[in-house]
Amino acid sequence: MSGARIVTILVKELRQVSRDRATLVMLLILPLFLLLMFGYAISLDVRHIPLAVLNRDRTEASRIFVQAFLHSEYFDLRLVVENESDIDPILDEGKALIVLVVPVGFGRDGAAGRKVEVQAIVDGSNGTTAATAIGYVQAVSADYSQRTLVHALKRAGAGGTAGGASGARATIDFRPRVLFNPELRSANFLVPGLIVLILIMSAVMSTALSIVREKERGTMEQLLVSPVRPLELIVGKTVPYLVIGLLSAATILAASRLLFGVTVKGSWLDLAAVTFVFLLGCLGFGVLLSTLSDSQQVAFLLSVLLTLLPVFILSGFVFPFRNMPPIIQGVSYLLPGRYYLSALRAIMVKGVGFGSFGSQVLALAAFAVVTSGLSVIRLRRQGG
Repeated sequence: MSGARIVTILVKELRQVSRDRATLVMLLILPLFLLLMFGYAISLDVRHIPLAVLNRDRTEASRIFVQAFLHSEYFDLRLVVENESDIDPILDEGKALIVLVVPVGFGRDGAAGRKVEVQAIVDGSNGTTAATAIGYVQAVSADYSQRTLVHALKRAGAGGTAGGASGARATIDFRPRVLFNPELRSANFLVPGLIVLILIMSAVMSTALSIVREKERGTMEQLLVSPVRPLELIVGKTVPYLVIGLLSAATILAASRLLFGVTVKGSWLDLAAVTFVFLLGCLGFGVLLSTLSDSQQVAFLLSVLLTLLPVFILSGFVFPFRNMPPIIQGVSYLLPGRYYLSALRAIMVKGVGFGSFGSQVLALAAFAVVTSGLSVIRLRRQGG
């Protein structure tokens, strides 16, 4: 492999990229645009849930219970319901997602330590949002129950007898501890996935279109019959886009820090190394797609179909692997996005060392070798 020939191809590609201002702007600006669009549009956090309340008890205890839902950003009181017949129209019209029904005797039974059943009627048309809202209701109810029990025990202690707490029953002091993302911010979960999506799309698309452009202009045949070898051609063609990809990654990380407060808890060197290996595989895959395409339109469609959908569906970005059928889980092992996303979350969210994601790096390296090797074979056949 001749370094001089690689430099010649590299300089040619740099000149071509610099002259194609639209493509250059797309490669540098599009990642930031996608980050802003997806980062602000996609969120797994459910806040400001519209709440309606039917308080049949109308005691101080029931009002305190309802207020417990309004002391956080998760619920917004929209309506106070007077009759049970009004509940269905409210949910049908989307005026509230949850209707909280406090029964008669809530305060009396609670003070006596008897079990009180509070009903939450939920609009389940969006299953994910409904399940999250139900979890919030359970959390607020459990917190209220615990505070009521503690208050009853304090009163019993102050009275010097256990009679004051005769109705109070022991409860489990449940104190969950969330590691790595204690605030459960969806940005910490989503931004690594967005980085995978943006980098794989831009890297694969740029290289695929670059080589297909040579075909459309009729210069690809000249390159293939020249002394330049297929591997030298691939290296010279992909190095400029490798540099652009690394710049895009740095831009995305800086924007994530400024806009969403997402920091890198682990080693920046590890992050750079993993990103480098991932980009090598993506660029090799882009070259491989270019050997299968005769026009930029076909190359563009293949790039989108084989990067956007797999990253969204099969990388663990949105849907967890455990919810997928075994066959689909097996297919996901063939995709580089799965390994890069796992390594990114280990570095950015958990802050762990190389030993925790070394197998992912090896898988990415294997993907880079396979795609680059297949690209060289395809180019040799086209040139021979």
